[in-house]
Amino acid sequence: MFDLNIFFYFGCFLAILGSLATVWGPNVQDPIVRTFNVEIASIGVSLILLTYNHTLALLTFVTTGVAISLILLRAITRLEEMEADV
Repeated sequence: MFDLNIFFYFGCFLAILGSLATVWGPNVQDPIVRTFNVEIASIGVSLILLTYNHTLALLTFVTTGVAISLILLRAITRLEEMEADV
């Protein structure tokens, strides 16, 4: 079967990559790319938790995905309403 250490190390890699992409994300003009940059980190955290407990990983992925998406879409909508050049 699969070795769970692969999920752990790949999750750590995605969490670090997603964190760097989130820091770099505000320089991107496309709001969809900004959202994907944040989702990479949540997938990485979910993979890390997948090595410990499958239910915990699923709940973390769903809650972080929904919360981050709602916050980012609201922020993007507000910025476009103000016609800010971000």
